[in-house]
Amino acid sequence: MAAGNYTTLSEFILAGLTYKPELQLPLFLVFLGIYTVTVVGNLGMVILIGLSSNLHTPMYYFLSSLSFIDLCHSTVITPKMLVNFVTEKNIISYPECMTQLYFFLIFVISECHMLAVMAYDCFVAICNPLLYNVTMSYQVYSWLIVMVYMMGFIGATAHTVCMLRVVISKVKIINHYFCDLFPLLELSCSSTYINEVTVLCFSAFNIVVPALTILGSYVFIIVSILKIRSVEGRSKAFSTCSSHITAVSIFFGSAAFMYLQLSSVSSTDQGKVSSVFYTIIVPMLNPLIYSLRNKDVKVALNKILGEKTQTPLF
Repeated sequence: MAAGNYTTLSEFILAGLTYKPELQLPLFLVFLGIYTVTVVGNLGMVILIGLSSNLHTPMYYFLSSLSFIDLCHSTVITPKMLVNFVTEKNIISYPECMTQLYFFLIFVISECHMLAVMAYDCFVAICNPLLYNVTMSYQVYSWLIVMVYMMGFIGATAHTVCMLRVVISKVKIINHYFCDLFPLLELSCSSTYINEVTVLCFSAFNIVVPALTILGSYVFIIVSILKIRSVEGRSKAFSTCSSHITAVSIFFGSAAFMYLQLSSVSSTDQGKVSSVFYTIIVPMLNPLIYSLRNKDVKVALNKILGEKTQTPLF
């Protein structure tokens, strides 16, 4: 590649979700509302679990960690996106872009593994209830949470280091609303073979392995539930897992569509829509899904806010 065909860039321009000016303000208001709900919901969940002694169990510690991840995950992406809706040029500096990419990857990878850990927790609670306190001891669930974040840091570091070696062409417009792997690789005028192999390997590990863990856990859970004779018992067991199944389906479905592709340059516009779900929508939905469908969370919230049992909030 000739020297004149590439340069060291100090900034990029984010294309955003749409090129239509008339949609900028409506989208700003929509995503501002979504982000507000995300912050209030996830921060509220973390505080509620921290203040409620009856929620100090492994299941709710995992849920608290998931809420923290969702809060950080959304905060890495949405504020910059909101600013871009109301500015004429959506500029992001190269260091800021790489920083956004790094922290985005940390939290998106951590969320994959946290959902898998939560599925395993459901498996132990339903299939081996008598051994739950032994299997999910303080040391075990603490190490599981630490391992989740370690997976995030390792994956994010590998991807970001590989991205730093890429030579960017003069075309500095990122066809996305944040700095993601595939849109950045599209700007490369050097070989991206190592990057694509890294993306495929790590994406397969961080999506397929957690997905198989979740699938395997739920196979055993369903078998155990079907053995329960009482209808009430089955209903209670299913309700325990239904919130998690809903969150998993939305998150892994959209993430797999975006990252399990053979080419880094395919379906970028479709990827924008898909990534909206796991970067913005899922972090907003998770606290709503887990709180509105969880009796213990409702009771704890009513207790914290001083509501009488005769006039519950939910």
